[in-house]
Amino acid sequence: MRIRVVSMLGVLTAASLTSVGAVAPQETAVIRPIAPIALFNGHDLSGFDTWLVDHHERDPDRVFSVVDQIDGAPAIRISGQRWGGLATRDQYADYHLVVEFRWGLLTWGERTRAARDSGVLVHGSGQLGNTGRDMNGPWLRSIEAQVIEGGIGDFILVAGYEPSGAAVTPTLVATATKDRDGEDVYAPDGTARTFTTGRINWFGRDPDWTDRLGFRGTKDVESPAGEWTHLEVTCRGRTITARVNGTIVNAGIEASLSSGRIMLQSEGAEIYFRRVDLLPLADRD
Repeated sequence: MRIRVVSMLGVLTAASLTSVGAVAPQETAVIRPIAPIALFNGHDLSGFDTWLVDHHERDPDRVFSVVDQIDGAPAIRISGQRWGGLATRDQYADYHLVVEFRWGLLTWGERTRAARDSGVLVHGSGQLGNTGRDMNGPWLRSIEAQVIEGGIGDFILVAGYEPSGAAVTPTLVATATKDRDGEDVYAPDGTARTFTTGRINWFGRDPDWTDRLGFRGTKDVESPAGEWTHLEVTCRGRTITARVNGTIVNAGIEASLSSGRIMLQSEGAEIYFRRVDLLPLADRD
């Protein structure tokens, strides 16, 4: 298998990585990083597949591009105009995913006046587009670390269809309580439950959250609009932990998925990513 990745420390060869696991439909083995990997190399989108509803691998509106200078550094720009995502060509397991993002100004369609929305999908499995029964959905079966104004770090269990038409939803065990409106909220001292659908809100999500442009809750730890937010998703075996600007906001164990592709969503709002890195588990507690 030929592996093309760029490290923060330089170019890594296949011998610098540990590749194990069964071959997936994309015919790539699972990579467990033993050195840092820059999934975004600062120049282009090599290493990613683009996927859009209806257009699939084509991108006639340039939803996905690289811009030279955003606050002095290159960044991936996702316009949000079409629903879909950027998916890594390789599959990964046991890593710290570090993402730094900033919202743009554009919003589109039904989400023109809604909270800016995107997401980071981990452990993506199956065929691209399998969130639609006709394989024309925008994403992959996966576990999502939500990126939405006021809800950075929510976990969403994203179901995907098999070619047979059967729907398969990931599962995750998390300690949670109910908020004022009966929604599930991560709580380290809460009751452990197995989630088979839906969303687990991050611990400080405002119970008065509304789906409106520019929403900010009283306890939000994401950066203010126009500034970069640091999101880290740690995947260790079947456990997943999300940190936003250094604060643990969500965690789960016994996930039914433990490896797969990583996807950055396009979901109606312009967003920039200046950093998309994988760090070995040894580089983070």
